[in-house]
Amino acid sequence: MNLTLEQIQDFKGRYPKQIWSLFFSEMWERFCFYGMRGMLVFFMISQLKFGDEQANLQYGATQAFVYAFTFVGGLFADKILGFRKSLFWGGLLMITGSLILAANPHDFFFLGISFTVVGTGFFKPNISTMVGKLYRAGDSRTDAGFSLFYAGINLGALLGGYICIAIGKGEMFSKLIPETLRWNIAFGLAAVVMVISLVNFIFTQRRLGPIGLMPQQVSADGSVQVQPKWKVYGTYLLTLLFVPLIMVMVSVPQYTDYFMYTVGPLTLIYLFYEMSKVNASERKKLWAALVFIMFSIIFWGIYEQSGGSLSIFAAKNLNKDLLGLDPNGVNNSGGAFFIIFLAPIIGLLWIWLSKRRLEPNTLIKFGLGFIFLGAGYYVLFATRFFADLQGITSLNIFTIALLVITFGELCLSPIGLSIMTKLSTEKLQGMMMGLWFLASAYGQYVAGIIGAGMATAQEGSTNMDAMLTYTEGYRQLGIYAVIAGLVLIAISPLVKKLMQDVR
Repeated sequence: MNLTLEQIQDFKGRYPKQIWSLFFSEMWERFCFYGMRGMLVFFMISQLKFGDEQANLQYGATQAFVYAFTFVGGLFADKILGFRKSLFWGGLLMITGSLILAANPHDFFFLGISFTVVGTGFFKPNISTMVGKLYRAGDSRTDAGFSLFYAGINLGALLGGYICIAIGKGEMFSKLIPETLRWNIAFGLAAVVMVISLVNFIFTQRRLGPIGLMPQQVSADGSVQVQPKWKVYGTYLLTLLFVPLIMVMVSVPQYTDYFMYTVGPLTLIYLFYEMSKVNASERKKLWAALVFIMFSIIFWGIYEQSGGSLSIFAAKNLNKDLLGLDPNGVNNSGGAFFIIFLAPIIGLLWIWLSKRRLEPNTLIKFGLGFIFLGAGYYVLFATRFFADLQGITSLNIFTIALLVITFGELCLSPIGLSIMTKLSTEKLQGMMMGLWFLASAYGQYVAGIIGAGMATAQEGSTNMDAMLTYTEGYRQLGIYAVIAGLVLIAISPLVKKLMQDVR
């Protein structure tokens, strides 16, 4: 089906047909990713015998590289592979990493994780960019489309986030799976769903028209030239050479410090170089994009305690008063559960408000995201008032906190994906999407440091002391989130001028 870009973008109704196929590819990839993410800290503590502080730092380092490599994946997609080949190559690497972990997670943990890190870098930013290509510039339905797409992300996160950790811990299928094989099966399941994701994408390509094809070079005489094969195969080879490097960097958190101190400034220098080649209007939009990126670092640094300190908090300080569910499973998948139901509703709300010219601008949405995030962390602080003498508190109250935080996430994350496509120039789409995820990398890095600080404070103390230490930390994070939201709302008029016609 040889559709043109105009035919794809000239769709009727709220959503283009192609978004549903991309929805399912992303859903299964997120099952793989969030399944892995949910198992990291618990596996390191229970199986690899890491201490709480080391596990938090290790988690932060791993997640930082996952998101940092999305910048590399976006760059290679822009310049050489195109979005489709980048996505497929990333999926193959993720399958490889999952199979390594399924074979022997104890001895080859960091090798398997490194394949997954590099693979995610090629997969994640490029499928989001293709969603943006389904819409014309200025289409008011774009935010709703990304909200729906974000629901797909979280359906995968819900399933993978709960099922994988529950299988590994023996909370699910314990009578069917021998205890010695539980973690192997949990990691292997991630590989199976990733295969489903890639098979779905193979059929999806038929309806994407020119979206995601390899970039072509136009010579001086106007003829079009395809990418030289040596560049394509060289990219694949270079990617494989990255794997042992990432393995060393991830296994030693101190190396992550050096990397994070270096990659951010170098990336900004490269971005400034690219900005020097665009016109004044495009440059202002890129400056506006940088404001969103910088604030997102603060947001994810606070939000991403879910994979680190909250994972430990769930294991040690939560009961099972919510339908007898496993607290770690709820922590990993609760937010995703709420997003599945709320994302389409919020997306339709933006459309309804837009038609009546009442929709808040993107800056206000971001500010509200921070305020909801802060309120959610205050609910986490309030769990201390429901604790027993052993420091065990209510999973019900914890889940309410996840609901409040989810409202904050829905105001920021899907809108962030959308605004990057709107503010980016045509030739920098993949790079800017990668830069958005690089900001997430810094957020993950900061989250690991914060979580390690909480773990250090509780060494040698009782479970009640640990609970009080964690909840006090969450109260402070709530204050920082609210302040950041108010600052963002205050500077919104200035940033709106930089955004110009983008809303």
